Amino acid sequence: MKYLKLILSFALTVTVFYGLNNKFGEIPALGKFLAPNQGIWQNENDDSVTGDILISGLDNAVTVHYDEQLIPHVFAKNDTDLYKAQGYITAKHRLWQMEFQTYAAAGRLSEIIGESALDYDRAQRRNGMLFGAENSLTIVKKDPKSIALLEAYSDGVNAYINSLKPEQYPVEYKLLGYEPEAWSSEKTMHLLMYMTDMLCGRDYDLEFTNTIKKFGKNRFDILFPDFYDIIDPVIPKETDWSYIDTKMADIPEGEIINDSVSISKLIEKPHPNNGSNNWAVGPKKSVSGNAILANDPHLSLNIPSIWFVMQLSTPEHSVYGATLPGALGIIIGFNDDISWGVTNATRDVKDWYKIEFQDETKQAYKYDGQWKKTSVRLEEIKIKDAKTFIDSVVYTHHGPISYDHSFRTDDEIKGYAMKWAGHIGHNFTDLFYKLNRAKDYNDYRNAIKNHVAPAQNFVFASKAGDIAMWVQGQFPNKWKGQGKFLMDGSNPEHDWGDFIPSEYNAHTKNPERGFVSSANQHPTDSMYPFYVFNDGYDTYRSRIINNFFRSKEKFDVEDFKDLQNNNFNLKASEIVPYLIENLNTSEFNEAEKEALDIMKNWDFDNHIDSKGPGFFASWNNNIYNLLWDEFDVEDETLKWPFTYQYFYLLKNYPNDKFMDILETPEKETAADLIQQSFKDTVEKLNAWAEQNGDYDWANYKRTYVGHLLQALPAFSIQDIPIGGDGNTVNATTRNHGPSWRMIVEMGDTPKAYGIYPGGQSGNPGSKYYDNFIDDWAKGNYFEINFMQSETDSTSIQSTQTLKPSK
Repeated sequence: MKYLKLILSFALTVTVFYGLNNKFGEIPALGKFLAPNQGIWQNENDDSVTGDILISGLDNAVTVHYDEQLIPHVFAKNDTDLYKAQGYITAKHRLWQMEFQTYAAAGRLSEIIGESALDYDRAQRRNGMLFGAENSLTIVKKDPKSIALLEAYSDGVNAYINSLKPEQYPVEYKLLGYEPEAWSSEKTMHLLMYMTDMLCGRDYDLEFTNTIKKFGKNRFDILFPDFYDIIDPVIPKETDWSYIDTKMADIPEGEIINDSVSISKLIEKPHPNNGSNNWAVGPKKSVSGNAILANDPHLSLNIPSIWFVMQLSTPEHSVYGATLPGALGIIIGFNDDISWGVTNATRDVKDWYKIEFQDETKQAYKYDGQWKKTSVRLEEIKIKDAKTFIDSVVYTHHGPISYDHSFRTDDEIKGYAMKWAGHIGHNFTDLFYKLNRAKDYNDYRNAIKNHVAPAQNFVFASKAGDIAMWVQGQFPNKWKGQGKFLMDGSNPEHDWGDFIPSEYNAHTKNPERGFVSSANQHPTDSMYPFYVFNDGYDTYRSRIINNFFRSKEKFDVEDFKDLQNNNFNLKASEIVPYLIENLNTSEFNEAEKEALDIMKNWDFDNHIDSKGPGFFASWNNNIYNLLWDEFDVEDETLKWPFTYQYFYLLKNYPNDKFMDILETPEKETAADLIQQSFKDTVEKLNAWAEQNGDYDWANYKRTYVGHLLQALPAFSIQDIPIGGDGNTVNATTRNHGPSWRMIVEMGDTPKAYGIYPGGQSGNPGSKYYDNFIDDWAKGNYFEINFMQSETDSTSIQSTQTLKPSK
């Protein structure tokens, strides 16, 4: 029995408890958790997907067919019933996950975890997460159809919650000792803010400000150029931008604030590798003559998975793909006429302003030579087993004061305000409602044109043979340098002005080269007239992908599968020969000679049995830390240089003063760093191998899919043998990588394939909890069963009918 193994593993994880009804640190009592009548054992058989279910408010019966992967195919007579059913079914399989993520988004974890989560919750509130969610809900409420469908979804979720007895609650509720609360449209907005922050919350304004202050503008520009010399942008370089006639923003005087940032600890940023791949080929590049599209979003590898796969159908439309538990519709997927996918555009849509208050009361701040009034938002943070905490968050016209003397800074009359596109209200529901039903390029464009944030590269392919890519979001029309550094909050010229018109966002349709692609690289070359600076864009995956599609005339689905699972390490191939060339091997010992042979014979493929990837990863990290020891300081928040420019400096400026190691009296060069780091790596890895086994890539990387509660390794999947790394197309690192691989060929009937690292069920005792992981690691896919009608019985394992209750 699967649960027995889980319980034994869990018992080893948490060691010894002081009695089943006492707490151990933040871990709640286990008495009820293990009780036969209400505990974990009651969750053993929760995959029942047959019979009739009565749901209040349905207009007509909804048929739900389940296939062998526990993927529901939902057939409803109208939209309201469809999304009510989607809410019910999603909650049935993923209730705890979808609700827990809204607690995290809204800064409410203290309610269920306790005081240890207070700092996190305060940061979320000071990020304006609730503020942004409320703004979006205000916009949605102006559209009667959108709010009605959101409420229908909520009704479906609540119908499932209300059907549960406490002993039937998902196991995590029992473990943490709380119960589900009613779902609402507000919770959906919180979830969407969670995703917005995850995909556009990364910024380096404050770190850049300290870095340019410390090293000067000339040195800074060498380390952080706006464009690399080798970029292969999302939109082809040959694109003609002469049709754009909007005036570019003028550069004001004194555009860079001449100050450093003193904050004890910055708010935690999203994972730096959050990104994705997507691409499509048109008919002339396709073996079959049909357009083919692929997408694999790269996110933290969590279980339950961030995605839940469904087919949603009414008499007017049918769509299949990955849903986001808690939000209605398909986020990445296809219908009979089009397919679409997204990658992170990583555009700079979050800026920081230094604010000077009139006095310590913070009731007014300096702006345009006068004192402008602030507003205060009282954030009530409930804490389990403790007194409620009230945080007074000051708001300026820029946005919330994320840092002030009460939160991570000491100055009583200064603060730092956040201006973020995520705070602009917008209607996700309308976007995906339209995209799910789109029939051609014009419908696709109409669906995405009002999208605000997060900035995304929307790839498109149609049955008609069109392919396209739009870099879509609401982007401020910035002057050169605006938003790259901390700005003066009192200067009106530093405010955001107008926005780039949506029709002038970077895009391409049916390019001459026959394909479109994005992998989080720079959106355009330097000829694009609007200001877009290098915010850490990819320089490796994008070139591998584009070179692949230039390598031959035509491609098929198998080529797409091979590319999504491609482990070629372009970064290593470009730097390792140079590193080896600069080694002095005359006095190498046997271990060092053996390591050198490994590197000389490595084919630059990060496959699971190779030692090359592990040695390179460690060697590269050692060189990087030696080179940038000037950045390794505790009292300053600096931005360490991007990877590509680090190699560029190493190869082209080997005697630069950055090569000197501060703690040694000698003046080192690049060759010295390479030599020392190689020897250190050999010693380090051999010592590691003695304790952990050989450093072949699978063993050294040790990829795992972690339960959302990281304190529960027993519910996680460890030591997954999968290749790749953050710079390969198969961008799998230790706990981050392709979260949903999808390939769609747009013929008369779409033919599609998919896989993700998890399973449809959120119940750790279900066979569907992690059943996709092995195939995902091996690069296998399941063939998608896109049912063409409610009576199509192919591959259907069971059927459940949701019926109106009287």
